[in-house]
Amino acid sequence: MSTEDKTMTKETGAPQLTAKDLASDQDVRWCPGCGDYSILAQVQRSLPSLGYKKEDLAFVSGIGCSSRFPYYMNTYGFHGIHGRALAIASGLKAAHPNLSVWVATGDGDCLSIGGNHFIHAARKNFDLNVMMFDNQIYGLTKGQYSPTSLYGQKTKSTPLGSIDHPFNPLLVALGAEASFVARSMDRDMKHLASTVVRAAEHHGFSFIDILQNCNIFNDGAFFLYTEKETKPDNTVFIEHGKPLVFGKDNNKGIKLDGFRPKVVSLEDYSVNDLLVHDEKSKELAFILAHMTDMPGYPMPLGVFLDIERPVLEDDMKKQIDKAIEKSGRGDLNSLFREGNTWEITGN
Repeated sequence: MSTEDKTMTKETGAPQLTAKDLASDQDVRWCPGCGDYSILAQVQRSLPSLGYKKEDLAFVSGIGCSSRFPYYMNTYGFHGIHGRALAIASGLKAAHPNLSVWVATGDGDCLSIGGNHFIHAARKNFDLNVMMFDNQIYGLTKGQYSPTSLYGQKTKSTPLGSIDHPFNPLLVALGAEASFVARSMDRDMKHLASTVVRAAEHHGFSFIDILQNCNIFNDGAFFLYTEKETKPDNTVFIEHGKPLVFGKDNNKGIKLDGFRPKVVSLEDYSVNDLLVHDEKSKELAFILAHMTDMPGYPMPLGVFLDIERPVLEDDMKKQIDKAIEKSGRGDLNSLFREGNTWEITGN
């Protein structure tokens, strides 16, 4: 596509990017069939619609299969060390608040060694977009169990079955006060693309738990939710202001029985009896996130929470501007040389 053929962005009048523009010249090297390919493709297809220039974007990663992501984006990128992606991304956002900063991380990288950085970046509400590739396994290091591996799951490091209780990533994010929390999956490309756009549009800490198939070490972990035959009866897509309806024939729904969700048949109940999703409600977000762990319930997918609260780098800028207004811009050299000094002489 020539420059003349591209759509012009509203903000600048410059040519709108395409997915090809955001693809780097690096060969994409994940295992054939890996769900990471889909995530990469949806990010490259989605972001141009928001009018970004390449220099507006930065992708940061830690260590893991997901962490190769910055190599494949023709944008600013930083490949960090294990678990430290959010610390790096937070510093980058604080120094360059106009950048759209994205973090590509895995369930191991984010919730094990990186767990402390994750909860504090969320509670501070840095304007970061975190995509967690959740395959319930350590893929790069060849199949050990991860913080999201299921109880009893047999892996290279738990041949008799894991006896750890897994994290529910959504509850971790909600408990840490993330202001945008969502879940999507690699095999529903349309839903994933729209969720990426929603995260990008949110001003504050955005977290997407992306169910991603590792076809080498944990193949089929999410097939119940992704395959055509089983998906309708085992997933419920939550949308703000809409009742929770699911099933092959849209013949089931979720209603609240006190604070507990209940699966009901629409032969016995009306759509008007069903729970209507409110993505501004923290309480409802927790209820729906808990539903993930309840046997016999469909997997909720969509935006669980999207609220506004103070963003750290915005407040930081206000403080800096106030200090400059009061005391002037200052001089670092003068700061180093002021106050008590002494001279050391050797004999």
